[in-house]
Amino acid sequence: MQQNRRNFLKITGAMGAGLALNGLGASSLFAAEEARSIGPFGIQLYTLRDVIPGDPKGVLKQLASFGYKQIESYEGAQGMYWGLGHKGFKSYMDELGMKIVSSHCDITKDFEKKAAEAAEIGMNYLICPWKGPQKSIDDFKRFADEFNQKGEICKKNGIRFAYHNHDYSFKTLDGQNPQEVMMNNTDASLVDFEMDIYWVVAAGADTAAWFKKYKNRFRLCHIKDRSKSPGTDNGKNSVDLGTGSIDWKKTLKAAKKNGMQYFIVEQEAYPNGSSLEAAKVNAAFMKTLKV
Repeated sequence: MQQNRRNFLKITGAMGAGLALNGLGASSLFAAEEARSIGPFGIQLYTLRDVIPGDPKGVLKQLASFGYKQIESYEGAQGMYWGLGHKGFKSYMDELGMKIVSSHCDITKDFEKKAAEAAEIGMNYLICPWKGPQKSIDDFKRFADEFNQKGEICKKNGIRFAYHNHDYSFKTLDGQNPQEVMMNNTDASLVDFEMDIYWVVAAGADTAAWFKKYKNRFRLCHIKDRSKSPGTDNGKNSVDLGTGSIDWKKTLKAAKKNGMQYFIVEQEAYPNGSSLEAAKVNAAFMKTLKV
């Protein structure tokens, strides 16, 4: 036993000396471990709402050239698949080396069909994008029941259901927090959440605290920066990533630590005047981001 211990000390001592000679102390190794790229990232097509209806394939091709590997769609006049059909959309995604991982949609119409088609092409999520401010906290309790029902449908099809927040669900109503009410009254095996980080910040809430409190419930996020000098119209306070007030390294590190899986860029206003240019600038930022 004593001989084994001496051998162990010799080996570990030699390893430590080798690391020191190479300029790699333990702290350096841990720092290298921590400083990683965000990995594959996506974009919410609502960012391109001014151009994608006119040329879906052309816009998607440009997004691929910027470095986006994942797509989150939304249900516009041409549907979630922009006139290509679910199989046609997947085929084009395959051609571009991208994947549609999720989509916002109207959960009140043909939801079972939407879930089946999404599952058929390997999507991961269908997402409720909006409920709006309500008059009573009881409304949010009803939403939780509805989300559980939609989650059951998604689960039967082998996909997941999620809810995407705005600022209203983080503002106190009837002495309670609507977001908390929805999270506490939904079944974690059926319902996940997509945190729009911009809107949480706009509501004055602490994103890291929410990630920690509801570990593994926020599985997707919208990465959208907020102006350093915001005006009263929050719809106009969205800016290019890296030019706003949000500390993305800190925020996304907390997100990853607490179960975040999908990192989706979104922008609602374009200081430079072009949604495509914003998407390009944001992709460049995401490529250099280390968390």
